[in-house]
Amino acid sequence: MNQVTKYLNKELFLGITLFLFGGICLFSFFEFIQEISDLDDKKYGVTQAIVYVLLTIPGHIYKLIPTAVLIGAMYTFGQLSHQSELIVLRSSGLSIKQIAKAIMPIAVFFSILTFAVGDLITPNSEKNAQQLKTSATNSSISMEFKSGFWMKDGNNFVNIENVLPDATLSNIHIYEFDDQFNLRTIIDAKNGKFEDGNWDLTEITVKNFIENRIISEKIEKGNWKSLIRPEMMNVLIISPDKMSIFNLVKFINYLKINNQRSSKYETALWEKLINPLMPIVMILFALPFGFLQQRSGGKFLKMFIGISIGIAYQIINTLFRHLGLLNDWPPFLSSLLPSFLFLSLGIYMIMRFERL
Repeated sequence: MNQVTKYLNKELFLGITLFLFGGICLFSFFEFIQEISDLDDKKYGVTQAIVYVLLTIPGHIYKLIPTAVLIGAMYTFGQLSHQSELIVLRSSGLSIKQIAKAIMPIAVFFSILTFAVGDLITPNSEKNAQQLKTSATNSSISMEFKSGFWMKDGNNFVNIENVLPDATLSNIHIYEFDDQFNLRTIIDAKNGKFEDGNWDLTEITVKNFIENRIISEKIEKGNWKSLIRPEMMNVLIISPDKMSIFNLVKFINYLKINNQRSSKYETALWEKLINPLMPIVMILFALPFGFLQQRSGGKFLKMFIGISIGIAYQIINTLFRHLGLLNDWPPFLSSLLPSFLFLSLGIYMIMRFERL
C-alpha cells in the first residue's frame, strides 16, 4: 500500500503542477500585456512592469490551485485509467475509498499550499505590487469618490483625499459630531503618519462651532486618536479576497463597531477559510471519473471535462457570492454552498462506483 500511495501521489503531483505552471504562465502573460499600456520610459518601464507581474504571481497561484488540482487530477486519473492501472488496483483488492485515502497526502499538501500562499504571501506581494505601481507612476491609491475616501470613526466622519503607497494620509478632514449629531468641530490637516498607536498630523486647522460662532486656530503638529489603522488602508490597495484573514477580521470588527455593513468582507473571510479545503474537495470529485468505462472517453476527454467543470465551479462560486450580497444571505452560506455541492457530488459518485 505504501508503494501505491507514493506512486499515486507522485503522478498527481506531476499532473497538477503541470497545469498550475501552465495557468501561471498564461495569466502572467496576460497581466504583462495589460501593463504595456501603462509603460512610461522615465518611471514605469519594462523592468518595473516585470517586477509588478512577478509580484502578482502569488495571487494567481492562490486563485488557480483549486482549478489546477481538478484539471490535473482529471488528467492523471484519465491517464491511469487509459493504462488500466486503476483497474489493476481494484483487482488487487483496493476499494475506491482506500484509493481516496491513499491520495489524501497530496490533497492536504495543496491545501496547506493554498493557505500559505493565500494568507501569508499574497497579501504582502499584492500590496507591494500596487505600491510599486503607484510610486512609479506618481499616483495615489484609488478612491471610492472624487472627494476621496470616507470612513466613520465613532461619532466622527473622516474624509481622506489621498492615501500614499506607504499608508501616509494626505489632505485629511475630520468632522466631529456630538451625541445629538450636531457638528462640533472640523479639523483639516495636510498630512498624517501613524506612529505609536496615534496619527501624527501636521499643518492643522481647527474650526470649533460654539453656539453661533466659529473659532478657528492653526496648529503646526498634533495627535489624532482613531480606530482607523494603516492596515485598514489595505482595502484601498488590494481586493478583499487577497487580504489576510487577520486583516479581514480586524476590518470587519471596525465596520461592526461603527454600525457599517460588513457582508462583503465577511463573505471574503469565509472564502479565505474554505478555499484551502478545495484541493481535497476537487481530488475527491475527480477520482470517480477515473473509473468510467474507456468508451466514455480517454484522458483528454476527462481533461476537457475537468476544464469545463473548473469553469463551471468559478461561475457558480461567483454567482452565489453576488446573489448572497444582493439578497443579504448569511456570508458563510453563500461561500459554503458551491464547495458543499461539489463535495457532496464527489462523495455520491465514489459511493456509487464502489457498489459497481
